[in-house]
Amino acid sequence: MRNLVAACALMASPALATGIEITVAGEATGVIKIDLLEDVAPLHAERIAKLAADGAYDGVAFHRVIEGFMAQTGDVRCAISGADCPAGTGGSDQPDLPAEFSDVPYDRGVVGMARSQNPDSANSQFFIMFDEGYFLNGQYTVVGRVTEGMDVVDAIKRGAGGNGAVVGTPDIMQTVVATP
Repeated sequence: MRNLVAACALMASPALATGIEITVAGEATGVIKIDLLEDVAPLHAERIAKLAADGAYDGVAFHRVIEGFMAQTGDVRCAISGADCPAGTGGSDQPDLPAEFSDVPYDRGVVGMARSQNPDSANSQFFIMFDEGYFLNGQYTVVGRVTEGMDVVDAIKRGAGGNGAVVGTPDIMQTVVATP
């Protein structure tokens, strides 16, 4: 019921954007364009578009990057790791979102929402797939798809160890703009 009420409220308001454009700086340099799938995950697409429009994603690190799997970013509270706030442990000041699982498969270039063990805990963090990851299908909300810039995604600085935590200076989303 909560999903239905939230979806109805979203449909009553005008859409903010249908995509985002990320300018990446660091080892990877360039632009990634993402089509937000508002028909698949309207609440999550709206959240990402709003955070982008508000400038909340500007300067945020790709804090977890696992070779052959994905690059994760979007922690607007802990943009870059520091002693008091390790990147990847925060979200935004908005409430967590209910899961919007779909039958869209986790192919290369698909964008999914990061979350904790609770399926209804996605907030601001998202990840971009380097390769297919079908074990995620139906377990994580698909929110978008890269339409340009996979070469930039492929060049993002990789993390170390099993959790893919980036050591040293991470690549950042220098600017993130909501696009019509």
